[in-house]
Amino acid sequence: MSRLEAKKPPLFISDPLTKDAVSQSLSLLNGIVKSCYGPAGRLKQLHNGVGGYVCTTSQSSAIFSRLSVSHPVIRVLTASVQNHVSRFSDCGLFTAILCCTLIENFKRLNLAPCTVIKISKHLLSLCMDYLRSEACGCRVSVDFSSLETLLCLVRSVLRSKPACMLNKPEVDHLTVLILKAFMFTVPCHVGTNAVLGKCVIVPVKGRRVVDSTVLPGLLIETPEIQLAEPLTVKRSCSDVIKMALFCVSMAGDLFNPEEGTITVHHGISLEKSELNHLLNVGKQLVNDEVGLVVCQKVIHPSLKQYLKENQVMALDRAGLSLMEPLSQMTGSKPIASIQLLSPSCYGSLKDVRVESFASKRFVHLIPNDAVVCSLILCNRNETAWDELKRACETAEHVLQLTVKEPLALVGGGCTETHLASYIRHKSCSLPTSSFKDLDCSRTQYQLVADGFCRSLESVACSLNHDDGEILTDMVYGHCWFVPSGFPSVSNWSDLVSTCGCGINGNTENLTWRLLQGQVGSPVIQGGPKEPSGKVADFLALDCFAAKCSGLQVALETANLILDLSYVIEDEN
Repeated sequence: MSRLEAKKPPLFISDPLTKDAVSQSLSLLNGIVKSCYGPAGRLKQLHNGVGGYVCTTSQSSAIFSRLSVSHPVIRVLTASVQNHVSRFSDCGLFTAILCCTLIENFKRLNLAPCTVIKISKHLLSLCMDYLRSEACGCRVSVDFSSLETLLCLVRSVLRSKPACMLNKPEVDHLTVLILKAFMFTVPCHVGTNAVLGKCVIVPVKGRRVVDSTVLPGLLIETPEIQLAEPLTVKRSCSDVIKMALFCVSMAGDLFNPEEGTITVHHGISLEKSELNHLLNVGKQLVNDEVGLVVCQKVIHPSLKQYLKENQVMALDRAGLSLMEPLSQMTGSKPIASIQLLSPSCYGSLKDVRVESFASKRFVHLIPNDAVVCSLILCNRNETAWDELKRACETAEHVLQLTVKEPLALVGGGCTETHLASYIRHKSCSLPTSSFKDLDCSRTQYQLVADGFCRSLESVACSLNHDDGEILTDMVYGHCWFVPSGFPSVSNWSDLVSTCGCGINGNTENLTWRLLQGQVGSPVIQGGPKEPSGKVADFLALDCFAAKCSGLQVALETANLILDLSYVIEDEN
């Protein structure tokens, strides 16, 4: 008889943010994500305690999916960031750094959490209204008739991932490829329910990055095909290749015993019966002028041979991931049963070819309208390739989000410092009625606003990993980085050439202030101005939708954690 243990009562932790364990965990997490931030971010190696795969990365999607977090409060924060990244792919580190810093700065104010939350929500609404207004000085309109802004967006994503180990020519090459691949996925004929196509990434590891290329259509790896073999595929009378797409096994599998029992008469072979049925399916495909059969699972060798003899190409083991793009590209409806075939399920292709890249051989399916493409992605080793794949997927998602909302924000820390300058100016000019509506004093509002602005500026400062000074100008509110090794009393104008995003050059008689460690910073009179540079001058841009969401998620999560009174843990 097993020993029974008495049930333990739940553990109640009051005011969790006052506990040292939470503060230390929050500070550690903040240090980890800050050190990863930006093009010069430091890499992290993540692996479990018993060995296994080692992930080298600086990307939030990889870090938070592999980071082991035990405390419930920190789990709330990481879950919020992961949810944001799953929806937008970009600005995960920005969200995490801002959330951690907001919590730390708001804790030091010694104000009631409800007061801080009310004021911070008002500050967030000021930010969002400003970012969505035409007067916003850190926002850029994206013109899809010009490639310059789109190239800047993609280049900014790639440059911020140091573990990809890319030099400038490689970044430029991939930037053009990713944009070209994205253009393939945009349908030529836009109806009422237009849907973007798909870019399928094909891995080729151990080759140069500049060997990467993009092709319209889909590549399916087929090691058994020889390049010397002539490729004969039957065409229909309309000179297209009909295609049948099966998502069910065509291997002649017998019934699963778990599905029930069957009665077999004496002398009847189940295997032979299944094979005969498969061959009958093959005859119908031949009669329907099908030229290509693609199966998600396995095709029986005898059926493959029969189809080949009748000039029908058969490709099996395509995998689940290719089913959706194959259906979208060809118009095929995946066939889930071999008992009944309907000609309405067939799709069509323009051509089928055999391609070779490195040591791999592929069948290249070329569609009539290219809404699906294949990005053959090369990199020197597996670690760098994995990181590059995540970066390319992020860049593609950023372009998709930009189609829905054709805006971008200046990067390089300039949006954060510009917003901080705007909020400082706005908070000084609020009418007394606003404080009455928020049930707070002007002093309380200014304290929370200063903590909010210093948190934004702290994110910009996280881009600098070399101990140099970080400045903001008193005209545009942009961020400027001073190389390390110069004293703080230097003439800043002699040491900086362009701001973080690249639009402002040091051609005016600008005045500066240090970002780090200043409380009660001076306010730009009249608010920060909009730069006069052209979009082509930008070096760094951020996704508008992702950054706006990150700003909201960071502040709302910080407010949620600040409002926690108890953590209740079941210890059984």
